[in-house]
Amino acid sequence: MMFKSINPMTGNVIAEYPQMSSAAVEGILEQVQQAQRAWQTVSFEERTRLMLRAADVLLANKQQYATMMTDEMGKITAQGIGEIEKCAWVCRYYAEHAEAFLSPEDIETDAHHSFVSYNPLGLILAVMPWNFPFWQVFRFAAPGLMAGNGCVLKHAPNTFGCALMIESIFREAGFPEQLFRSLLIDIPQTTDVIHNPRIAAVTITSSVNAGRAVATEAGKVLKKCVLELGGSDPFIVLEDADIDQAVEVGIIGRFQNSGQTCIAAKRFIIVDSVYEEFKQKFVSAVRQLKMGDPTEAGIYIGPQARLDLRDGLAEQVQRSVDAGATVLIGGEIPEGDGAFYPATVLADVKPGMAAWSEELFGPVATLIRVADETGAIEVANDTDFGLSGSVWTRDLARGEHIAAAQIESGAAFVNDMSKSDPRMPFGGIRQSGYGRELGIFGIREFVNIHSVWVTSR
Repeated sequence: MMFKSINPMTGNVIAEYPQMSSAAVEGILEQVQQAQRAWQTVSFEERTRLMLRAADVLLANKQQYATMMTDEMGKITAQGIGEIEKCAWVCRYYAEHAEAFLSPEDIETDAHHSFVSYNPLGLILAVMPWNFPFWQVFRFAAPGLMAGNGCVLKHAPNTFGCALMIESIFREAGFPEQLFRSLLIDIPQTTDVIHNPRIAAVTITSSVNAGRAVATEAGKVLKKCVLELGGSDPFIVLEDADIDQAVEVGIIGRFQNSGQTCIAAKRFIIVDSVYEEFKQKFVSAVRQLKMGDPTEAGIYIGPQARLDLRDGLAEQVQRSVDAGATVLIGGEIPEGDGAFYPATVLADVKPGMAAWSEELFGPVATLIRVADETGAIEVANDTDFGLSGSVWTRDLARGEHIAAAQIESGAAFVNDMSKSDPRMPFGGIRQSGYGRELGIFGIREFVNIHSVWVTSR
């Protein structure tokens, strides 16, 4: 079998990758395991040196890597450069902080000496998506490698070129040649890898269905997994919000990466007194977003990553319209080649509609009108997801209370868009998954939290 990488703008085949055989996969896993056993004895000083070098390699070749993302999944090239810069940031963050995060901690007991150590688990399998083909990988790999683990990547088939580039980055940085490897395999083979005794744990960023499948297989063999799945993040605009700022940031929060972001603001929940003002300004701003060739300056909406994904998004919009939603702008597949879908805004969205209850993974924003703060919070939490959310108000104490205590999600932001940051834990609740990436919590997901008790006799 050959995996094909298809440019979503032109429909042209960029490259073909032969599927790895089961024997080849087993050989790779053995090599990674051998490399990891040596790697776990390497000092933090040396790990830090190499991870900082990986950041340098990323920055030195960021145009090349961004171009690959554009070719394989249609990412706006300028946004791809920003993605590479963020990958360098996470490498540097863990290079600087991993040793402190994983230093043994003394615990006061009646023992002569008792403490907790943080030891590597072994080989971590990552099942990663196409929408941020470098960032999603580095936010698992940087802490994983710094913790002393080996890393095995099963990337989305349409971004296998990115997967092989990432493998080469770690080699160029000087990491052991077999410590990070990419597997060019299909779904049944991925199940086999999860079951393979060389794999210690699994992390996945993907859809809810894919997360359920991976969690099921990991559960069968009692392996820990971290799931970062879908989201339908609320963007609450209260009556005292700065509407112009909310619109400006909301546009970025919904439409960056051509709307293909799990943590994007998808449901704009606006209180009645400022609804019309927000709607008018938001639609006007959306009208200014240019759709087209992602390599060209000024383009903000590129193609969707694949035609089938574009068509699925269009079907969700149509079902919502058939159920009574109103299209304020966009909403129709344009003529011509490419997996394009225009920036779209839906109003009159009600419970039961696809735009209310499903994740719209593309450039579609839904506007939901509510009476007041209480209604806004009720709608915000009326979802099977729980990844992130934001609230807009000039009263910071009010916003902080809502964000901290009333929005049911893994993260919440006040007067800002939802985003990931190497310094803060990232993950969700409910159908958005479980476990955390990034920050101190992320690096401690895939270590053995090891209690040691010493008694003097």
